[in-house]
Amino acid sequence: MESMLNKLKSTVTKVTADVTSAVMGNPVTREFEVGRHIASGGPGLCWRIYNGTKKSTKQEVAVFVFDKKMIDKYQKFEKDQIIDSLKKGVQQLTRLRHPRLLTVQHPLEESRDCLAFCTEPVFASLANVLGQWDNLPSPVPNDIKEYKLYDVETKYGLLQISEGLSFLHSGVKMVHGNLCPENIILNKSGAWKIMGFDFSISSSNPSDAELKYTCREWEPNLPPLCLPNPEYLAPEYILSVSCDAASDMYSLGVVMHAVFNEGKPVIQVNKHDIFKSFSRQLDRLSSMNSALLSKLPEEVREHVKMLLSVSPTVRPDADQMTKIPFFDDVGAVTLQYFDTLFQRDNLQKSQFYKGLPKVLPKLPKRVVVYRILPALTSEFVNPDMVPFVLPNVLLIAEECTKEEYVRLILPDLTPVFKQQEPLQASNMILLIFLQKMDLLLTKTPPDDIKNSVLPMVYRAVEASSVQIQELCLNIIPTFANLIDYPSMKNSLIPRIKSACLQTSSLAVRVNSLVCMGKILEYLDKWYVIDEILPFLQQIPSREPAVLMGILGIYKCTFAHKKLGIPKEHLATKSLPHLVSLSIDNNLNLNQFNSFMMVIRDMMNRMEAEHKTKLEQLHIMQEQQRSLNITNPVSSTEEIKNTPSSGNQIDDIFGSTSVKGKENGSAATPSQPNRVSLTLEEKQRLAKEQEQAAKLRSQQPLAPQTIKPAASSSSQTKDLTSSLLNSMTSLNSLSLAGPVRPPPVQGTTMSGFPSSAPMVGPVSNGFNPGMGFQTGGIGMGMRPSGPGLYGGMASTTSTPNFGALTQNQGPSGLTNRPPNMSALDNLFTPNKPKVPLNQIGPQAAAAAAGGGSPWVSQFGPGQNAQTPMQGGAVGMGGVPSGFGMQANPSSARRTFPNQPLPRAA
Repeated sequence: MESMLNKLKSTVTKVTADVTSAVMGNPVTREFEVGRHIASGGPGLCWRIYNGTKKSTKQEVAVFVFDKKMIDKYQKFEKDQIIDSLKKGVQQLTRLRHPRLLTVQHPLEESRDCLAFCTEPVFASLANVLGQWDNLPSPVPNDIKEYKLYDVETKYGLLQISEGLSFLHSGVKMVHGNLCPENIILNKSGAWKIMGFDFSISSSNPSDAELKYTCREWEPNLPPLCLPNPEYLAPEYILSVSCDAASDMYSLGVVMHAVFNEGKPVIQVNKHDIFKSFSRQLDRLSSMNSALLSKLPEEVREHVKMLLSVSPTVRPDADQMTKIPFFDDVGAVTLQYFDTLFQRDNLQKSQFYKGLPKVLPKLPKRVVVYRILPALTSEFVNPDMVPFVLPNVLLIAEECTKEEYVRLILPDLTPVFKQQEPLQASNMILLIFLQKMDLLLTKTPPDDIKNSVLPMVYRAVEASSVQIQELCLNIIPTFANLIDYPSMKNSLIPRIKSACLQTSSLAVRVNSLVCMGKILEYLDKWYVIDEILPFLQQIPSREPAVLMGILGIYKCTFAHKKLGIPKEHLATKSLPHLVSLSIDNNLNLNQFNSFMMVIRDMMNRMEAEHKTKLEQLHIMQEQQRSLNITNPVSSTEEIKNTPSSGNQIDDIFGSTSVKGKENGSAATPSQPNRVSLTLEEKQRLAKEQEQAAKLRSQQPLAPQTIKPAASSSSQTKDLTSSLLNSMTSLNSLSLAGPVRPPPVQGTTMSGFPSSAPMVGPVSNGFNPGMGFQTGGIGMGMRPSGPGLYGGMASTTSTPNFGALTQNQGPSGLTNRPPNMSALDNLFTPNKPKVPLNQIGPQAAAAAAGGGSPWVSQFGPGQNAQTPMQGGAVGMGGVPSGFGMQANPSSARRTFPNQPLPRAA
C-alpha cells in the first residue's frame, strides 16, 4: 500500500513539475489557471493541450503549450525557423473567425521556455482519436484510448471540415496547405475544428476571378516541424511546386480515407526520399482500384476517389462536397441545423424544436449530451423559446445519469423553475414540468427540490389557469411518495384545501378531493383526523361529484389499515356528517347506496368495538364481584352502598334490614347478621330454629310467602314493634315450608327485625284505608323503587292492590328471608292474565266469599287468628291462575275475562 501511495505521489509530483516548468513565467498564467495535460495537436503533435480556467470568470478553456525543450537538438537557426512557423500558424488562426475554425480565447504568448495560447475547451485532436498518441501524458487517458467515433459524428465532422475549407477557399481566398488529422481538433462538444495554419498560403490576386497561390518548394533538409505532412499533401505540391484550393481537397480525401481506415493514409511516403516515393505512388493513384477504398462507406467511395485524383481539375470543390448525399443523414442534418440556429427566427426555431423529439432517440447519447444539449440550454435566455426547448431538455435528462443531470442540466434548469414572465410561456412551462415531475424529484438533490421544484408545484396549485390546477392536482399523487412529509403537511395540503374552498370551478374542487384522497396514505393518522376530516365539513357545494369525493375520503380513511377513524369520532362527527349528506336530493340511487354502504360499515365497526369494550368491562366487574362475595367484609360494604329498594325500606325502618343469600335461604352463622340482638333474643331464636326443624321433619307445610308492605314514616315505630312480636311464629312457618328456588341474580330480599308489637291502621302511601292488624301483615302496594322482587317491577308497572286487604292473624318474623315459591308460581309468563282494572272487584268478591281454594287449604275463610291463615290471606285470596306483570320493559298484558273461583 505504501509503495502505491509513493508511486502515486511521484506521478502527481512529476505531472505538476512538468506543467509548472512548461508554463512558468509565461504571461498566459497571469489570467488562466493551467490544469492537467489532456491531449496533443498541431504539426507533428508538438502542442501539448491542457485544460484550464480563466481566473476572472472561471470560464473553461484549453491551453496549448509548446515546450522549447523539444527542439534543443536543433541548431539555433533551425530553432528559430520552427518557432517562427509555429507563431505564424497561431497568429493566422487568431485572425480568422469561423464556427469551423478553432476559436482562440487568448493570443500567443512567448516566454523563455515555451509558447502558449488559449482556445475554446478541447477534447483531443483527430490524430489522438485515431490512435496517434505522441506527446500525450503517460498513461494515455482512458477517455481518449476508448473513444470511438460514431457514424453520425464522422459524417458531420467531415461535413464541418468541408464547410471550413469552403470558408477558407471562397471567403478568405486561402489554401490551408497542411490539412491532416493533427490539425483537426475535436472540441469538448465534439465539433471538428481546423487549426495549424503554419503553411497556409493566401492568394496573390484575391480580387481576380482566377486565384493564384505561390507555393514554396519542398526543402527536405528543413526540420520536420518546418514542413507539412507529406502523406496528406497533394502530388502537385511536391512534384510541380504548385497548389490551389484543389490541393486542400486532395488532403480532405486522404483524411476521409484515414478516418474509415483506422488512421492510415491512402499512401505511405518515405520522408527521406520523398520525390521518388511520390513518383512511385502516382501510378497507384492513377489506377486506384476498389480494394483500396473498400473500408469506406459505399455511398462516399466515388467522391473520395475523385478527391484522390491526380488531376486537380477532377476533384470536387469544398462547396460541392458539402452537398453530396453522404451528408444527408438525419443526424448530420440535425447537428448542422443546430450550428446555424443563430441565423433562424423564432418561428423556424419553434418548428424545428417541435420535431426534435423524434430525432433524439436515433442519436448516440454522447452526441445528444455534448452536442445538442448545450445548444438547447443556450436558448433558455429567450423566454419565448423555453416552452419549445424544455421538452427536449427533459427528454435528454431521462437518459442521463443523476451525476450528469446535476452537472450538465440542473444549473440551466434552475432559472427556468422560477420563470413567471411572460404569463403564457410561464403557464406552458408549468404544464411541461408537471408532466415530468417524477423525473425532477428523482434526479434533483433534496435541497434543490425544496428550494426550486416544490415552490413551482405550489405555484401551479395556486395558478389562475384552471387547466394547470387540474393537471397539477391529477399529477401530485403520482409523485407524492417523493415529497418529504413536512413539506406535504405544512405547504402542499394547505394549498390544496385552499384551492378546493376558494375555486369556482367544480372540476378543480372535485380534483382537489380526489387528490387528497389519493395521498392520504402518506399522511399521519391524527393529522387526517384533526385536519382533513374537519375540512370536509367546510366544503360549501353539494354537487353529487363533490359529495362522492367527500364520501371517498371518509371511506379511504376508514378502510385504510394505517389510518382508521376512532369510534368516538365516528359516533360524534363522521356518521352525523355522512348521514346528513346521504339524504341530499342531488344524489341518485347508486350514489345513495354507496353512502349507506359506508355508513353501515361504520356502524357495524362502531358497534363491534363498543360491544367488545363493554364485554370486557362486564367481565372485569364480574371478577370484582366474585372477589367481593368471597370477602364478607367487602361484600357487606358493597351491599350497604348499593342503591336498591332495600335502601328505601331502610330509610323507613332504619338500617336494620337483613339481605339473604342469593339462594333465598335464611341468614346463617356463616353470613353476617345485620340485626343487633340481645343474648336472650339470640337464645330464643336458636330454640325456635330447633322447633322449626322438628316440625319440618314431621309434616311439610304448603309454601308460604310473606311480603313486607310499605308504610308511611309516621307509624314506623308501631309497625316495627308489631313485626318483632310476630317474628317467632313467622320464622317457624317459613322454616316449615319447602325451600324457595334461588331468585334472579341481583335480587334483594328484605326482612323485618324484631321490635315492639304493631297495632292500628297503617297507610301504605297509596291507599289510606289499608291497615295492619295485630295478627299479621297485609299485601298492599309495593314500595317505590326496584328490587323488592329482584328488580322485576317498578311503581309504574305495579297494579293497585288496595282493595285486597284481609283480616290477618298474628304472625312472627325472623331474620330469615321468607320463602317466595308460592308467589313465584303467580309470575309464570305462560299463565293467562287479566287486565288490571278487573283485579280489584274480583279480589274483593273472593275475599267476601270466604277466600279461594288456595286459601282454604290453610283453614276456614273466617276471621281466625291462626298464623297460617294470616299468612295466606295476606295474599288477598288471589288464585294460582293469577298473573302479574314482572318485567318493567314489557308492555301491558291482558288476562282472559273469566271469573275467579269462589269458596264453597
